[in-house]
Amino acid sequence: MARNTRAKKQAEAPEVNIGAEIFASLRDLEKLKGIPVDYMVERLKQALTNAYRKDREDRRDVPADNVVVDLSENGLSMHIVKTAVEELEDTALEIQIDAARNINPDVQVGDSVCIPVDIQKFGRIAAQTAKQVVIQGIREAERGVVYESYSDKAQELLTCTVQRVDPSGDVFVRIGQGNDQSDAVLRTSEQIPGEHYEPGQMLRVYVLEVRRANRGPLVQVSRTHPNLVRRLFELETPEIADGQVEVRNIAREAGSRSKMAVRATMEGVDPVGACVGPRGGRVGAVVEELHGEKIDIVVWSEDPCAYVKAALSPADALSVELIPGQKACRVVVPDDQLSLAIGKEGQNARLAARLTGYKIDIKPASQAVPEKIEE
Repeated sequence: MARNTRAKKQAEAPEVNIGAEIFASLRDLEKLKGIPVDYMVERLKQALTNAYRKDREDRRDVPADNVVVDLSENGLSMHIVKTAVEELEDTALEIQIDAARNINPDVQVGDSVCIPVDIQKFGRIAAQTAKQVVIQGIREAERGVVYESYSDKAQELLTCTVQRVDPSGDVFVRIGQGNDQSDAVLRTSEQIPGEHYEPGQMLRVYVLEVRRANRGPLVQVSRTHPNLVRRLFELETPEIADGQVEVRNIAREAGSRSKMAVRATMEGVDPVGACVGPRGGRVGAVVEELHGEKIDIVVWSEDPCAYVKAALSPADALSVELIPGQKACRVVVPDDQLSLAIGKEGQNARLAARLTGYKIDIKPASQAVPEKIEE
Protein backbone atom coordinates (compact mmCIF):
# COMPACT_ATOMS: atom_id res chain seq x y z
CA MET A 1 0.00 0.00 0.00
CA ALA A 2 2.85 2.35 0.90
CA ARG A 3 4.49 1.62 -2.45
CA ASN A 4 1.32 2.48 -4.31
CA THR A 5 1.02 5.75 -2.38
CA ARG A 6 4.62 6.74 -3.24
CA ALA A 7 4.10 5.78 -6.88
CA LYS A 8 0.93 7.83 -7.00
CA LYS A 9 2.69 10.87 -5.52
CA GLN A 10 5.49 10.55 -8.07
CA ALA A 11 2.95 10.26 -10.87
CA GLU A 12 1.17 13.36 -9.64
CA ALA A 13 4.41 15.40 -9.34
CA PRO A 14 4.22 18.43 -11.64
CA GLU A 15 6.45 18.47 -14.68
CA VAL A 16 9.36 20.90 -14.50
CA ASN A 17 9.72 23.39 -17.33
CA ILE A 18 13.46 23.19 -18.03
CA GLY A 19 13.39 26.26 -20.28
CA ALA A 20 11.68 28.39 -17.64
CA GLU A 21 14.18 27.23 -15.00
CA ILE A 22 17.15 28.02 -17.25
CA PHE A 23 15.87 31.49 -18.06
CA ALA A 24 15.16 32.19 -14.38
CA SER A 25 18.75 31.20 -13.55
CA LEU A 26 20.12 33.33 -16.38
CA ARG A 27 18.16 36.36 -15.17
CA ASP A 28 19.61 35.89 -11.69
CA LEU A 29 23.05 35.67 -13.28
CA GLU A 30 22.41 38.89 -15.18
CA LYS A 31 21.48 40.71 -11.97
CA LEU A 32 24.47 39.30 -10.10
CA LYS A 33 27.18 39.53 -12.77
CA GLY A 34 25.72 41.89 -15.34
CA ILE A 35 25.92 39.21 -18.08
CA PRO A 36 23.14 39.59 -20.68
CA VAL A 37 20.65 36.71 -20.89
CA ASP A 38 20.86 36.58 -24.69
CA TYR A 39 24.63 36.13 -24.53
CA MET A 40 24.38 33.18 -22.14
CA VAL A 41 21.57 31.58 -24.17
CA GLU A 42 23.86 31.52 -27.20
CA ARG A 43 26.71 30.09 -25.12
CA LEU A 44 24.40 27.41 -23.73
CA LYS A 45 23.23 26.47 -27.22
CA GLN A 46 26.85 26.19 -28.29
CA ALA A 47 27.62 24.02 -25.26
CA LEU A 48 24.76 21.61 -26.01
CA THR A 49 25.75 21.45 -29.67
CA ASN A 50 29.34 20.58 -28.76
CA ALA A 51 28.11 18.04 -26.22
CA TYR A 52 26.06 16.22 -28.85
CA ARG A 53 28.88 16.22 -31.38
CA LYS A 54 31.33 14.72 -28.83
CA ASP A 55 28.88 12.16 -27.41
CA ARG A 56 28.00 10.42 -30.66
CA GLU A 57 28.64 6.66 -30.65
CA ASP A 58 30.08 6.74 -34.16
CA ARG A 59 32.53 9.52 -33.12
CA ARG A 60 31.65 11.39 -36.30
CA ASP A 61 32.37 15.10 -36.22
CA VAL A 62 28.93 16.27 -37.27
CA PRO A 63 28.91 19.84 -38.65
CA ALA A 64 27.58 22.31 -36.11
CA ASP A 65 25.06 23.60 -38.64
CA ASN A 66 23.39 20.18 -38.63
CA VAL A 67 22.68 20.38 -34.89
CA VAL A 68 19.88 22.76 -33.93
CA VAL A 69 19.09 23.72 -30.33
CA ASP A 70 15.83 25.45 -29.44
CA LEU A 71 15.92 27.12 -26.05
CA SER A 72 13.13 29.35 -24.83
CA GLU A 73 11.04 29.85 -21.73
CA ASN A 74 8.64 27.27 -23.14
CA GLY A 75 11.23 24.51 -23.08
CA LEU A 76 14.47 23.03 -24.33
CA SER A 77 14.78 20.77 -27.34
CA MET A 78 17.36 19.63 -29.85
CA HIS A 79 17.28 18.00 -33.25
CA ILE A 80 19.76 16.95 -35.89
CA VAL A 81 19.22 17.75 -39.54
CA LYS A 82 19.69 14.84 -41.98
CA THR A 83 19.00 14.42 -45.67
CA ALA A 84 16.44 11.84 -46.84
CA VAL A 85 17.99 9.33 -49.30
CA GLU A 86 16.99 6.05 -50.92
CA GLU A 87 20.32 4.33 -50.32
CA LEU A 88 21.94 5.11 -47.00
CA GLU A 89 25.72 5.83 -47.17
CA ASP A 90 26.42 8.26 -44.31
CA THR A 91 24.43 7.49 -41.16
CA ALA A 92 25.62 10.68 -39.48
CA LEU A 93 24.15 13.01 -42.10
CA GLU A 94 21.61 10.87 -43.99
CA ILE A 95 18.40 9.01 -43.21
CA GLN A 96 16.67 6.35 -45.30
CA ILE A 97 13.50 7.67 -46.95
CA ASP A 98 11.19 5.14 -45.28
CA ALA A 99 12.48 6.05 -41.84
CA ALA A 100 12.20 9.72 -42.68
CA ARG A 101 8.53 9.30 -43.61
CA ASN A 102 7.87 7.86 -40.16
CA ILE A 103 8.80 11.30 -38.86
CA ASN A 104 7.23 13.35 -41.66
CA PRO A 105 4.95 11.52 -44.17
CA ASP A 106 5.33 14.28 -46.74
CA VAL A 107 9.10 14.13 -46.97
CA GLN A 108 10.73 13.49 -50.39
CA VAL A 109 14.18 12.27 -51.36
CA GLY A 110 16.67 15.11 -50.96
CA ASP A 111 14.58 16.92 -48.32
CA SER A 112 15.99 17.85 -44.92
CA VAL A 113 14.54 16.01 -41.96
CA CYS A 114 14.67 17.24 -38.35
CA ILE A 115 15.23 14.26 -36.04
CA PRO A 116 14.61 14.89 -32.31
CA VAL A 117 17.54 14.21 -29.96
CA ASP A 118 17.12 13.00 -26.38
CA ILE A 119 19.26 15.44 -24.42
CA GLN A 120 18.96 13.35 -21.24
CA LYS A 121 20.96 10.53 -22.85
CA PHE A 122 24.12 12.62 -23.07
CA GLY A 123 27.05 10.97 -21.38
CA ARG A 124 29.22 12.26 -18.55
CA ILE A 125 31.92 13.58 -20.91
CA ALA A 126 29.40 15.48 -22.99
CA ALA A 127 27.80 17.01 -19.90
CA GLN A 128 31.22 18.05 -18.59
CA THR A 129 32.03 19.60 -21.96
CA ALA A 130 28.83 21.60 -21.90
CA LYS A 131 29.52 22.74 -18.35
CA GLN A 132 33.03 23.94 -19.24
CA VAL A 133 31.76 25.87 -22.25
CA VAL A 134 29.16 27.62 -20.11
CA ILE A 135 31.73 28.44 -17.40
CA GLN A 136 34.10 29.79 -20.04
CA GLY A 137 31.26 31.85 -21.48
CA ILE A 138 30.54 33.33 -18.07
CA ARG A 139 34.19 34.25 -17.60
CA GLU A 140 34.45 35.84 -21.02
CA ALA A 141 31.26 37.79 -20.44
CA GLU A 142 32.46 38.97 -17.04
CA ARG A 143 35.71 40.17 -18.55
CA GLY A 144 33.80 41.90 -21.31
CA VAL A 145 31.49 43.63 -18.85
CA VAL A 146 34.43 44.82 -16.73
CA TYR A 147 36.33 46.00 -19.81
CA GLU A 148 33.36 48.01 -21.05
CA SER A 149 32.97 49.47 -17.58
CA TYR A 150 36.59 50.60 -17.26
CA SER A 151 37.27 51.52 -20.88
CA ASP A 152 35.07 54.58 -20.25
CA LYS A 153 37.12 55.46 -17.17
CA ALA A 154 40.44 55.98 -18.96
CA GLN A 155 41.93 59.39 -18.08
CA GLU A 156 39.80 59.57 -14.94
CA LEU A 157 40.61 59.72 -11.24
CA LEU A 158 39.81 56.57 -9.24
CA THR A 159 40.34 55.42 -5.68
CA CYS A 160 42.11 52.10 -5.25
CA THR A 161 43.32 49.75 -2.52
CA VAL A 162 46.84 48.33 -2.53
CA GLN A 163 46.71 44.52 -2.80
CA ARG A 164 50.38 43.60 -2.92
CA VAL A 165 53.81 44.98 -3.77
CA ASP A 166 55.80 42.91 -6.25
CA PRO A 167 59.55 42.35 -5.66
CA SER A 168 60.12 44.18 -8.96
CA GLY A 169 58.58 47.29 -7.39
CA ASP A 170 55.27 47.18 -9.29
CA VAL A 171 52.23 47.67 -7.08
CA PHE A 172 49.01 45.73 -7.76
CA VAL A 173 45.86 47.53 -6.68
CA ARG A 174 42.11 46.87 -6.66
CA ILE A 175 39.83 49.53 -8.14
CA GLY A 176 36.04 49.71 -8.07
CA GLN A 177 33.55 48.12 -5.71
CA GLY A 178 31.33 45.04 -5.69
CA ASN A 179 30.80 43.45 -9.11
CA ASP A 180 32.56 46.43 -10.69
CA GLN A 181 35.92 45.54 -9.16
CA SER A 182 39.02 45.08 -11.27
CA ASP A 183 42.74 44.69 -10.70
CA ALA A 184 45.16 47.34 -11.90
CA VAL A 185 48.92 47.76 -11.89
CA LEU A 186 50.91 50.79 -10.76
CA ARG A 187 54.24 50.41 -12.52
CA THR A 188 57.44 51.53 -10.84
CA SER A 189 57.84 54.25 -13.48
CA GLU A 190 54.39 55.62 -12.57
CA GLN A 191 55.05 55.84 -8.82
CA ILE A 192 55.91 59.06 -7.02
CA PRO A 193 59.57 58.91 -5.92
CA GLY A 194 59.84 58.33 -2.20
CA GLU A 195 56.32 56.95 -1.74
CA HIS A 196 55.97 53.65 0.10
CA TYR A 197 52.96 51.37 -0.33
CA GLU A 198 51.46 48.84 2.06
CA PRO A 199 48.66 46.29 1.51
CA GLY A 200 45.32 47.84 2.43
CA GLN A 201 46.51 51.39 1.78
CA MET A 202 44.04 53.67 -0.05
CA LEU A 203 45.33 55.72 -2.99
CA ARG A 204 43.95 58.01 -5.66
CA VAL A 205 45.29 57.14 -9.10
CA TYR A 206 44.94 58.37 -12.67
CA VAL A 207 43.82 55.73 -15.20
CA LEU A 208 46.28 55.75 -18.10
CA GLU A 209 44.68 53.11 -20.31
CA VAL A 210 42.52 49.99 -20.31
CA ARG A 211 43.50 47.09 -22.58
CA ARG A 212 41.97 43.69 -23.25
CA ALA A 213 43.95 40.73 -21.91
CA ASN A 214 43.46 36.96 -21.66
CA ARG A 215 42.65 37.11 -17.95
CA GLY A 216 40.49 40.20 -18.11
CA PRO A 217 41.02 43.91 -18.73
CA LEU A 218 44.50 45.24 -17.97
CA VAL A 219 44.16 48.60 -16.26
CA GLN A 220 47.29 50.73 -15.98
CA VAL A 221 47.26 53.58 -13.48
CA SER A 222 49.64 56.39 -12.57
CA ARG A 223 50.57 58.62 -9.66
CA THR A 224 53.03 60.74 -11.67
CA HIS A 225 50.93 61.89 -14.63
CA PRO A 226 50.26 65.66 -14.70
CA ASN A 227 46.55 64.99 -15.17
CA LEU A 228 46.42 63.47 -11.69
CA VAL A 229 46.94 67.02 -10.39
CA ARG A 230 44.25 68.29 -12.78
CA ARG A 231 41.69 65.70 -11.63
CA LEU A 232 42.45 66.34 -7.95
CA PHE A 233 41.81 70.07 -8.39
CA GLU A 234 38.60 69.32 -10.32
CA LEU A 235 37.51 67.27 -7.31
CA GLU A 236 38.39 69.99 -4.78
CA THR A 237 37.43 73.12 -6.77
CA PRO A 238 33.75 73.62 -7.70
CA GLU A 239 34.68 76.50 -10.01
CA ILE A 240 36.71 74.09 -12.18
CA ALA A 241 33.98 71.44 -12.13
CA ASP A 242 31.30 73.89 -13.32
CA GLY A 243 33.53 75.58 -15.91
CA GLN A 244 34.11 78.97 -14.26
CA VAL A 245 37.84 78.22 -14.07
CA GLU A 246 39.81 76.38 -16.74
CA VAL A 247 43.08 74.52 -16.21
CA ARG A 248 45.17 75.43 -19.26
CA ASN A 249 48.37 73.52 -18.62
CA ILE A 250 50.34 71.62 -16.00
CA ALA A 251 54.07 70.96 -15.70
CA ARG A 252 55.04 68.44 -13.09
CA GLU A 253 58.02 66.76 -11.49
CA ALA A 254 56.17 64.21 -9.40
CA GLY A 255 56.94 64.17 -5.71
CA SER A 256 58.75 67.50 -5.82
CA ARG A 257 56.92 70.36 -7.52
CA SER A 258 54.19 71.21 -10.03
CA LYS A 259 53.13 74.37 -11.83
CA MET A 260 49.55 74.82 -12.99
CA ALA A 261 48.27 77.60 -15.26
CA VAL A 262 44.61 78.56 -14.89
CA ARG A 263 42.28 81.19 -16.33
CA ALA A 264 38.80 82.46 -15.51
CA THR A 265 36.07 81.95 -18.10
CA MET A 266 33.76 84.40 -16.33
CA GLU A 267 34.32 87.98 -15.24
CA GLY A 268 34.78 88.57 -11.54
CA VAL A 269 36.25 85.12 -10.82
CA ASP A 270 39.74 84.88 -9.33
CA PRO A 271 41.12 81.64 -10.84
CA VAL A 272 44.11 81.38 -8.52
CA GLY A 273 42.05 82.17 -5.42
CA ALA A 274 39.44 79.58 -6.40
CA CYS A 275 42.11 76.85 -6.65
CA VAL A 276 43.82 77.90 -3.42
CA GLY A 277 40.52 77.96 -1.55
CA PRO A 278 39.59 79.49 1.81
CA ARG A 279 42.67 79.50 4.01
CA GLY A 280 44.44 77.38 1.41
CA GLY A 281 42.17 74.42 2.10
CA ARG A 282 41.72 73.27 -1.51
CA VAL A 283 45.34 73.34 -2.57
CA GLY A 284 46.23 71.93 0.83
CA ALA A 285 44.04 68.88 0.23
CA VAL A 286 45.79 68.23 -3.10
CA VAL A 287 49.24 68.68 -1.54
CA GLU A 288 48.30 66.25 1.23
CA GLU A 289 47.13 63.64 -1.31
CA LEU A 290 50.47 64.04 -3.12
CA HIS A 291 52.40 63.74 0.15
CA GLY A 292 53.81 67.25 0.30
CA GLU A 293 54.42 67.99 -3.39
CA LYS A 294 54.65 71.78 -3.83
CA ILE A 295 52.19 73.35 -6.27
CA ASP A 296 52.50 76.80 -7.89
CA ILE A 297 49.26 78.14 -9.37
CA VAL A 298 49.65 80.96 -11.91
CA VAL A 299 47.37 82.90 -14.22
CA TRP A 300 47.46 81.88 -17.88
CA SER A 301 47.71 84.72 -20.40
CA GLU A 302 47.51 85.06 -24.16
CA ASP A 303 50.48 87.44 -23.91
CA PRO A 304 53.59 85.20 -23.93
CA CYS A 305 55.64 87.74 -21.96
CA ALA A 306 53.03 88.01 -19.21
CA TYR A 307 52.60 84.22 -19.18
CA VAL A 308 56.36 83.58 -18.82
CA LYS A 309 56.60 86.21 -16.09
CA ALA A 310 53.79 84.55 -14.14
CA ALA A 311 55.26 81.08 -14.70
CA LEU A 312 58.53 82.06 -13.02
CA SER A 313 56.65 82.69 -9.76
CA PRO A 314 57.63 83.02 -6.93
CA ALA A 315 60.39 85.08 -8.58
CA ASP A 316 59.37 88.56 -9.77
CA ALA A 317 60.83 89.25 -13.22
CA LEU A 318 61.78 92.82 -14.17
CA SER A 319 61.32 92.27 -17.91
CA VAL A 320 60.59 89.59 -20.49
CA GLU A 321 61.70 89.95 -24.11
CA LEU A 322 60.79 87.54 -26.92
CA ILE A 323 63.64 86.46 -29.21
CA PRO A 324 62.56 87.03 -32.85
CA GLY A 325 62.24 83.90 -34.97
CA GLN A 326 62.42 81.55 -31.99
CA LYS A 327 60.04 80.28 -29.36
CA ALA A 328 62.32 81.65 -26.68
CA CYS A 329 62.66 84.70 -24.46
CA ARG A 330 65.15 86.62 -22.33
CA VAL A 331 64.14 87.34 -18.76
CA VAL A 332 65.76 89.85 -16.42
CA VAL A 333 65.35 89.41 -12.66
CA PRO A 334 66.76 91.29 -9.67
CA ASP A 335 70.16 90.02 -8.61
CA ASP A 336 68.83 88.83 -5.26
CA GLN A 337 66.11 86.74 -6.99
CA LEU A 338 68.28 84.99 -9.56
CA SER A 339 68.55 81.77 -7.55
CA LEU A 340 64.82 81.91 -6.81
CA ALA A 341 63.97 82.27 -10.50
CA ILE A 342 66.24 79.41 -11.51
CA GLY A 343 65.29 77.23 -8.55
CA LYS A 344 67.10 74.31 -6.96
CA GLU A 345 69.01 72.50 -9.69
CA GLY A 346 67.17 74.66 -12.24
CA GLN A 347 63.76 73.22 -11.35
CA ASN A 348 61.76 76.48 -11.30
CA ALA A 349 63.03 77.63 -14.69
CA ARG A 350 62.66 74.14 -16.13
CA LEU A 351 59.03 73.81 -15.04
CA ALA A 352 58.24 77.35 -16.25
CA ALA A 353 59.67 76.50 -19.67
CA ARG A 354 57.58 73.30 -19.88
CA LEU A 355 54.46 75.11 -18.70
CA THR A 356 54.72 77.93 -21.27
CA GLY A 357 56.45 76.07 -24.11
CA TYR A 358 59.14 78.79 -24.33
CA LYS A 359 62.86 78.45 -23.79
CA ILE A 360 63.79 80.88 -21.03
CA ASP A 361 67.16 82.62 -20.68
CA ILE A 362 67.38 84.24 -17.25
CA LYS A 363 69.83 87.07 -16.55
CA PRO A 364 70.42 89.08 -13.37
CA ALA A 365 69.83 92.82 -13.61
CA SER A 366 73.54 93.57 -13.13
CA GLN A 367 74.39 91.74 -16.36
CA ALA A 368 71.51 93.06 -18.45
CA VAL A 369 71.58 96.09 -20.79
CA PRO A 370 70.52 99.16 -18.72
CA GLU A 371 68.17 100.41 -21.46
CA LYS A 372 66.28 97.13 -21.48
CA ILE A 373 65.86 97.23 -17.73
CA GLU A 374 64.47 100.76 -17.82
CA GLU A 375 62.18 99.85 -20.69
